[in-house]
Amino acid sequence: MNITDTHIHLYAEQFDADRGNLMELAQKHAVTRFFMPNIDSSSIASMLELQHKYPDICFPMMGLHPCSVKENYLEEIKLVEEWLAKEKFYAVGEIGIDLYWDKTYIKEQEIAFTRQLELAHQYQLPIVIHARESFDEIFKLLVQNKAQHPHGIFHCFTGNIEQARKIIDMGFYLGIGGVLTYKNSGLDKVIAEIDLSHLVLETDAPYLAPTPFRGKRNQPDYIVKVAEKIAEIKETTIENVAIITTENAQKIFRFEK
Repeated sequence: MNITDTHIHLYAEQFDADRGNLMELAQKHAVTRFFMPNIDSSSIASMLELQHKYPDICFPMMGLHPCSVKENYLEEIKLVEEWLAKEKFYAVGEIGIDLYWDKTYIKEQEIAFTRQLELAHQYQLPIVIHARESFDEIFKLLVQNKAQHPHGIFHCFTGNIEQARKIIDMGFYLGIGGVLTYKNSGLDKVIAEIDLSHLVLETDAPYLAPTPFRGKRNQPDYIVKVAEKIAEIKETTIENVAIITTENAQKIFRFEK
C-alpha cells in the first residue's frame, strides 16, 4: 500500500524540530510521496532544500499563494516565472483566491491567478487551487480561461455537491483532508456521492489536523485518518482508497510509479 499526500507544507518551521522523525513515521504508515505547494518568495529556499535532500519523496510546486498577494505581487509573480523557467516543478500552486482573511487585494488576486493559469499552460503543468470563500470567483475565471486547458486539484475541498460536480466536469480532482473527519462539516455526505476516481488525499499539514487531533499540529502520518474516513464512507478498504487516490495523483502530477 502506498499513500500520496498531494498537499503538505513539510518545509514549514513548525516541523523544524522533528521533521525527519515525522517523515520516517509517515513512511511506516505507507505514506511514500509528499507534494509541497509554494507560498511566496519566503518559502522557496526551504522547500527546495527539502526536495534536494529527499528527491524521491518530496516534490515541489511553484506558485504565489493568494494570501501573499500584496502591494509587491508583480515582483512575486516575476519570481514564480523565473523559477518555472529554470527548475522542475510538478504543479503551479498554491494559487487561487482567498476572500476569508482579507479582501483588500481582490483585483490583484484575480490578476495573479489568471497569470499563473497562463504559466501552467505554458509549462503544461497542473494547478493546485486555494478557494476559500471564493468558489464562484475562481470558477468564473476558469471558464474565462478555458483556452488554457486548466486541470489539477481543488485543494481542501469543503464545498457542496453542486460545486463538486462543476469541478469534476471541468476536469479537476477534489483534494480531501482533515475537514472530512469533522463532525459537523457535512463533507461526508458530499463525498458519499462522489466516486473515488475524482478524489486525492492531502493533509495540508501543519494545518487542519483530522479528528481526534483537531486543533493540534497536523503531521504527515495523520493522512491515514482521512483515508480511513473515506474507506468508511465508501464501504471499502483503506488499501483500495490508497490505490485509487495514488493513481489519481499520478495522473495529475505525472510522477514515475
